Amino acid sequence: MLHPSASAHAGEVEVRLDGLSIGLPATIHSLTAIRSYVETLALGQQRILCSLIVDGNPANLNQPLNTREHFHHIEAESVGLDDMPLQLLKTAKQQTAAARTEVESAVSLVLINDGKVAREFWWELAHKLKEPLLTISLLPYNFCGPQNGCASLSQLRKWQLQQLATIIRDVDESCHTENTTLMSNTLESRALKWLDQLEQLINLWFETASAGSRLAHAA
Repeated sequence: MLHPSASAHAGEVEVRLDGLSIGLPATIHSLTAIRSYVETLALGQQRILCSLIVDGNPANLNQPLNTREHFHHIEAESVGLDDMPLQLLKTAKQQTAAARTEVESAVSLVLINDGKVAREFWWELAHKLKEPLLTISLLPYNFCGPQNGCASLSQLRKWQLQQLATIIRDVDESCHTENTTLMSNTLESRALKWLDQLEQLINLWFETASAGSRLAHAA
């Protein structure tokens, strides 16, 4: 259990970590400094910061925080090392859902733009398709495997990367035809279908990991 800091902060910012109010040293004011401070508190308890919500808006911990000057409430959450696989899968689920929403929009948007704009839109979108796979790559190598009646995690990741590479090449080829209808159809038939399959796989892993976590905490 994390404990509140002993030193109080006289400012107007309320900070909570895992539901507990914490005091900030008087020298800490910026959002970046507060994040660093709560991360350090979490690490001291062998936990990892996994969520930071600033005035109700989730911050992307994989990107530099905005340099906003005025904020009043920060809600931070951390996760124990044993629960990291579950947290990684939760993140991958969110990334997959976000990528799917953007691809669904792209299916229509590329039709109403010329080829050059559609290509730029696709190249911006392509890197987002990789995010769930990059997150999954952080899972322990023995997270799942033949003992559970399925291929090893490394083999599954290899297959997913190969599929994604093929999809990106197919969409790239459709981009160069200047035929936005072909590009739209390729996004729908290839990218969306792959995301649906990836989402099912991640959901299965998440449900399995959730059940295991509940049993471990009940023991």
